Amino acid sequence: METKEKNSATRRVKKEVSKTPKVEEVKEKAINEEKVTLKNILILVAIIIAIIVVLVFFKGTVAWNIVVLLLMLTALIFVHEGGHFLMAKKCGVFVSEFALGMGPKVCGFKRKGDPTQYSLRALPIGGYCQMAGEEMEDDDTLPKNQFMCNKTKLQRSLILVAGVTMNFITAIILLFFISLVWGHTEQRSYVGHVEENTPAYEAGIVEGDRVLEFNGHKVSTWDDLTVASAMKNTNNKYVYTIKKSDGKVVEYELEPIDSVTIDGQSILVNENNTLESIAKKYNKDVDDLIVSKVIGISSPTERIRGVIPSIEYAFTKFGSIVKTMISIIVNLITGNIGLNALSGPVGMYTVVNTAAKYGIANILFLMAYLSINLGVLNILPFPAFDGGRLLFVIIEAITRKKVDARIEGYFHSIGFILIMMLMLYITFQDIINLL
Repeated sequence: METKEKNSATRRVKKEVSKTPKVEEVKEKAINEEKVTLKNILILVAIIIAIIVVLVFFKGTVAWNIVVLLLMLTALIFVHEGGHFLMAKKCGVFVSEFALGMGPKVCGFKRKGDPTQYSLRALPIGGYCQMAGEEMEDDDTLPKNQFMCNKTKLQRSLILVAGVTMNFITAIILLFFISLVWGHTEQRSYVGHVEENTPAYEAGIVEGDRVLEFNGHKVSTWDDLTVASAMKNTNNKYVYTIKKSDGKVVEYELEPIDSVTIDGQSILVNENNTLESIAKKYNKDVDDLIVSKVIGISSPTERIRGVIPSIEYAFTKFGSIVKTMISIIVNLITGNIGLNALSGPVGMYTVVNTAAKYGIANILFLMAYLSINLGVLNILPFPAFDGGRLLFVIIEAITRKKVDARIEGYFHSIGFILIMMLMLYITFQDIINLL
């Protein structure tokens, strides 16, 4: 009897001893998690303070431009991921996490009856929506009908295009707001100003004329004209088809002249005003001068205001930018526009720098432009983009068979590598242009 009691007591002691480390481990794990959370909070607070300091005290500097660019991209990526999130939830896909920012988790919460973890992460760069089964079933604990890959083709398509849709909606709202507050200029390809002593002035082009074609390319807006002007031109001759105010259509063949930009001022180069004399006058080296080709015409500058005109402008400008981007992509493929016309992160930094000089309206316009850019690029049927994933849904609908998830994964991985290589090349070109 005593032996049995001793054995029982021994088992109880062993059981208690075996429990003790587990309790200590749990406590230690909780303490470590608190330390990690505190550390991540401090990182986030330090980043936010640094951003505020840069925005307030270092405007116009390299740091200010980089911070503004990162904030814009973060907002646009978060909006894009928000579109995926909302449609995924609507279609019954399990979303494990929806996060603002990247990197270590700072804090998060779950709503009652909602399994999704809503997180704030330490690095304020973009965000993400983590959906179950984006390519294949990846969690044995979830019902099969909560995986994205098991949803209908229509539902998967809606989830994939939702991010692009949110980017487009954001751009339209921004364009409307810009026009409502600051007004907008005429978007159609009317000539608003002709600079004296330029080829256009000498040829007889006047204010109010409308450009119908440029080098054989039909144009209806100034955006169209900008794209057409960026196309390769071997003979340095620009042919404009102009509709005069009396309805007469006239064709002009013009040869551009050089113009130097110094402190925002354009100075025409001619026999009496050579590059050397301009450099000497402004105490600069000839090699440091920014020289561009000009014809001498520019768009109208009169501001148009009002709610209805702002709505019209938002949709008209949106359509014009989309058309411009598609035209650029097509001409890149055909070789009419070189890769040097593209901008990477470094080139975008210089664009932010230029936009910032002209006020908040230009910053917001750049944000709208980038939002449309993000949407158009993502919907392209290219690997790693939403359009590339949508392409596989379409292939599945045509063949009536599921594509092997591994093949699709390889396809997107290769596409991602190609995109990174292109970005590196473009960035390298941007850096060379800055030097």
